[in-house]
Amino acid sequence: MKHIPATVLRRRRRAGWLIILLMGAALAAICSPCRAQTPALRVAAAADLYRAFQELAPLFEQETGAKVAFVFGSTGLLSKQAEQGAPFDLLFAANEEFISDLEKKGRIVPGTRQLYAIGRIVIWTRRGSPHAASLTDLAKPAFRRIAIANPEHAPYGMAAKEALQRVSVWTQIEDRIVYGDNVQQTLQYAQTGNVQAAIVALSLAIGSDGSYTLLPDSLHAPIRQSAGVLRQSKNAPLARRFIAFVLSQKGQRIMQKYGFTLPRRMR
Repeated sequence: MKHIPATVLRRRRRAGWLIILLMGAALAAICSPCRAQTPALRVAAAADLYRAFQELAPLFEQETGAKVAFVFGSTGLLSKQAEQGAPFDLLFAANEEFISDLEKKGRIVPGTRQLYAIGRIVIWTRRGSPHAASLTDLAKPAFRRIAIANPEHAPYGMAAKEALQRVSVWTQIEDRIVYGDNVQQTLQYAQTGNVQAAIVALSLAIGSDGSYTLLPDSLHAPIRQSAGVLRQSKNAPLARRFIAFVLSQKGQRIMQKYGFTLPRRMR
C-alpha cells in the first residue's frame, strides 16, 4: 500500500471540509428563498375575536401552509390605522359600519366585504365578588367602579353604553365608569380587581375564570361584525381565503363555541 505523507492528508482533509462548507452554503442559499416564500397573513381583528381566532388560526395554517399574525385592538383604532395604510391584509371589525366606511373611501377590495357574525354583551364579575344579575344591579354601592370599552371607538363599548342608557342606569353610574381601550383590556380591569364589574363581549367571557350575565340583545343595536380585504394587501387571494375559512362550517363551529350568533343569511 502506497504511503501518503501526513502533510498531503492534512491538505486533503482541509479540502474535504471546504467542499462540505461550500455545499452547505449552497443549500442554505437554495432553501432561503423557499422560506421567504412561505405565505404570511397579517390580520387586524377586533379584540372580542381573541379567543376564537387563537383557536381558529392553527386550523387555517394547517390547511393552507400559511402563517397568520394577528393585531388585536378596538375596531375604531384599527380601522383608522388601516385607512392610513397600515400593513394589514384584512380587517375583521366588530361593527359593519367601519368596514362600510372604509369601502366608501376605496380602502376595501371590491366584493370582499362580508358579514361574519353577530356579537353579544355580558356583565362580567370575578368569582367570589358581588354578582350582577342585571344592569340595574350596577347602581348598587357594591359596584364602586364599572368598566366598559371606550364607546368613542369600540363597538362593544357603544353597545354597553346604549344598554345602560336604555335601562336608565347610565346617569346613576357615569361617574363610576372606567374606560378600556378595547373590550379585552376592559375584561382585564375586572380580572385584576381594579373594577368590580365589566360589560364585555360574550366571546371573551366564555371560558374565563369569572361569572357573567348575558344581557338581552334588545337593549342595544345588533353588534353586526363585518370583514374586508384591504387595498394595501399583498396577499389578497390568501386574505379572501381566510374570510372564507371563518365562514366555513369548520370556522363557524368555533365562532359559535364562543357565543357568536350567525347572521340569518349565513345559516
